[in-house]
Amino acid sequence: MTTFLKANWENIIMANYAIDPEILKPYLPKGVNLDVYDGKAYVSLVGFMFKNTKLFQIPIPFLGTFEEINLRFYVYRKEGGTIKRGVVFINETIPYKIVAWMANKLYKEHYTVVPTKHEIVKSSATTKIKFEWLLHKKWNSIYVEAANESQEMEQNTLEKFIYEHYFGYTKIDDNNTEEYQLQHPSWNVQKVVDYKIDCDFEAMYGKCFSVLNHTKPEAVFIAQGSAVKVAWKRTKLEFTKQENGNENSEFE
Repeated sequence: MTTFLKANWENIIMANYAIDPEILKPYLPKGVNLDVYDGKAYVSLVGFMFKNTKLFQIPIPFLGTFEEINLRFYVYRKEGGTIKRGVVFINETIPYKIVAWMANKLYKEHYTVVPTKHEIVKSSATTKIKFEWLLHKKWNSIYVEAANESQEMEQNTLEKFIYEHYFGYTKIDDNNTEEYQLQHPSWNVQKVVDYKIDCDFEAMYGKCFSVLNHTKPEAVFIAQGSAVKVAWKRTKLEFTKQENGNENSEFE
């Protein structure tokens, strides 16, 4: 696998909201199914640190460390006898225009650029982590206080469902979807003892997500993270006759 991007993803906060699947329908790439946990579809507001970023193994001078905030949901694709579990990004927000331009130009991604900042305060028992981004002259934020001790994720939990999707799917247009692969080990997680979300979802992601302004997340998680590789190769999905003939065949 030729590696396009290599970086450390650290302090990965996930605020997870159950959502009406119909809201996600316009964002669902052709050829994949909406993935659910206990019958519920989820979107996650995510904040984390990008560190030691390299493109094709070459460090990015002065731009290798930054915050990212994204909104994503979960899908899967059946391919023969294999089920590929993946994510779809509704939006990804970073502070650097050149990095966003490259991702959008090369891969038709959905990066936007706003000022960002973060704060990490560690004590003997817990760590407080806050990611912020400036939108319309107002700082939005995602914050957790978490125990310093970490542990492996338990099987068959929402935590495991949220964190362990190893493919990405990009909706190029209504008839074209691209698939790419992410590589990283299973992450250790820390117990969240407090959190606060201050995000204008409507201003950030559009009117259809305004319901999240008045919705409490079902769960908030934080993972330590690790080195991550994103493959250079993007696979354009080939569709069956059924998929080509029925626009909604993959929406379950």
